[in-house]
Amino acid sequence: MKRRPYSFFLSSLAVSTALVAGPFAGDVAGQHIELRKGRTLRGTLAQGDTARYTVELGDDWFLYGEVNQISVDVIVRLLGPDGNQRGRFDGPAAGGERFSSQSTEAGAHTIEVIPFEEETGDYEITLHRAESLATDPKKLTDQLMSRYDGDDSPGAAVQVWRDGRTLYSKAYGMANLAYGIPFATNTRTNIGSTSKQFTGFAIMLQASRGLLSLDDPIRKHIPELPEFTEPVTVRHIITHTSGLREFVNLILMSGRQLMHGDWIDRSELIDVVQRQPALQNVPGAEFNYNNTAFGLAALIVERTSKQDFHVFMQENVFGPLGMTRTMVRPTPERIVRDMSEGYAPAKEGFRQTGDLGASVGAGGIYSTVEDLQKWVQNFANPRVGSAAIVEQMMTSYVLADGKKTDYGYGLFIDEQRGLQRVHHGGADLSHRSQLIYYPEINAGITVQSNHAGFNAGGTASQLAAAFFGDAMEPEKDEAAADTAFDPSTYDPEDFDKYAGRYALDAAPTVILTFTREEAELYLQVSGQPKSEIVPTSDSTFALTVVEASIVFHRDAEGEVTGLTLNQNGENHATRLEDAAEDWKPTTDDLAAFTGRYFSEELETFYNLVVEEDSLVLHRRRVDDAKLTAGKKDNFSGGGLTLSFERDRNGQVIGFYAANGRSRDVRFERVRR
Repeated sequence: MKRRPYSFFLSSLAVSTALVAGPFAGDVAGQHIELRKGRTLRGTLAQGDTARYTVELGDDWFLYGEVNQISVDVIVRLLGPDGNQRGRFDGPAAGGERFSSQSTEAGAHTIEVIPFEEETGDYEITLHRAESLATDPKKLTDQLMSRYDGDDSPGAAVQVWRDGRTLYSKAYGMANLAYGIPFATNTRTNIGSTSKQFTGFAIMLQASRGLLSLDDPIRKHIPELPEFTEPVTVRHIITHTSGLREFVNLILMSGRQLMHGDWIDRSELIDVVQRQPALQNVPGAEFNYNNTAFGLAALIVERTSKQDFHVFMQENVFGPLGMTRTMVRPTPERIVRDMSEGYAPAKEGFRQTGDLGASVGAGGIYSTVEDLQKWVQNFANPRVGSAAIVEQMMTSYVLADGKKTDYGYGLFIDEQRGLQRVHHGGADLSHRSQLIYYPEINAGITVQSNHAGFNAGGTASQLAAAFFGDAMEPEKDEAAADTAFDPSTYDPEDFDKYAGRYALDAAPTVILTFTREEAELYLQVSGQPKSEIVPTSDSTFALTVVEASIVFHRDAEGEVTGLTLNQNGENHATRLEDAAEDWKPTTDDLAAFTGRYFSEELETFYNLVVEEDSLVLHRRRVDDAKLTAGKKDNFSGGGLTLSFERDRNGQVIGFYAANGRSRDVRFERVRR
């Protein structure tokens, strides 16, 4: 089965693939074969082989091609003229492995085709595009979307507007692969967490009608919730500052396979909160992106309106705004006419994933790029709601310590090249979405896709810069005599000063480990696979598998003391002393942790055993996980971090588990 990268804290083609006959490459290991546009080459990979092809590119060029995985699953790597990696593609395990890249460096670029694990077999490679990167925004859009076009790929749609006038609207690829239905700009698509702004808006509507107050404790409307030490208010739940654990993460920790169709019902949301013994943080003190809270917000709308959420939204928002192709899908079984199916890469090419259950409020809205333009135009000239509601939604919440979260009521708030930007992205199981609004110029863009590998946020931001660049500050290479940062000029040895371990301040058991392997730089989050990062300046780096970035910080003496991980808001981490890595438990040490553990909160057993000098975690319906030791009595693996607890006699009696947005989940040792 093809590996899929973890998304940190759960929760990233206009040419037919008709092939041109070409020579058989035979034994390609160690060779550098010239690859030309429109030409297909065939090859065979044996264990340990790497096939290498070269393409001559000029400044600011765009490259797009495809490897037909005839009988071998491959990984494709794109290297710049300096030999550093510029892209890595590891999608479907069969059929077409599409790759694309934008280059600012002239010279010979290398395309490497590598067999996945120890597989062997035949493949064909075709270069579809090798051309100048378009300066016209519409042509640039076609280039960037080419990987998602054609009748054998999940598709996407783009809509761009300014001052009420649509500048661009186009769809690519397929909405349904089984029935050959093309993606269209009026195709209903699951927008995932982009839905949160609608839930925030619904709460604000109810507040404006006097049916609730943002300062109401949520137990006023949902009295069956537990009474925590500190009251959680309506305002806390729509600003991601409630302190509640993330219910999706908790359900995954219990062994449920949500990516593979396991059922989850909205009623479980209250059950999960009722079993939570305490909040993760004092309400209002910490930003922790949270689907639990927005699910509860939708329930509050229902109870204050005495209507189902999908009915309320239709009658109070979608209908009045003329959003005729938008609806809340109350359950994954509800039929949605003219919808796009979601697809993820799989062994057979793509697999149909369906939708995540219990997502109402946090997600669950199906819309179109055309309807989302209507929605955002209501921000500028409200016909539903009021200007005061819109302003509140776009105002950053301020934490108890006075720090802004850069998140309002269902919307992120920041800047892009000096221009105010209000936005939210979304990801269901396979659908991807991004909606951006620039209030200062009354302009916006939205992109949607039913391809799990689609980078909605990065694509939307790049296209926005192309369409609205006249209203943005010049890029750095235009604003100063200096040139924009060129990753090829970065000396990998300079990264050594950043290498090490960093603990998230909000979740100290979540460790970010940075390492260097010759010229390649990596980040590994506790319990997750190692991911490559690339430099964007001498102190900032971008992740290649998810939309996130890292900024390292120094003190007055120039020592690296911490970092900020930018993903769904800012997450600060503090550098750990090297001594934390000194604990190397022996086999006898590991034996102290073995046994059977039970979490009353999750109603789940975990088993720990020693196998081949390693501590291994066994869970029901989940692959066994080899655990790696961190600081003393702490381990990570299988998407989790485990912090063990001892009694006064030094005996292990339990541990606290974390997997990103949910932490401090206690497991008690019930048997050695």
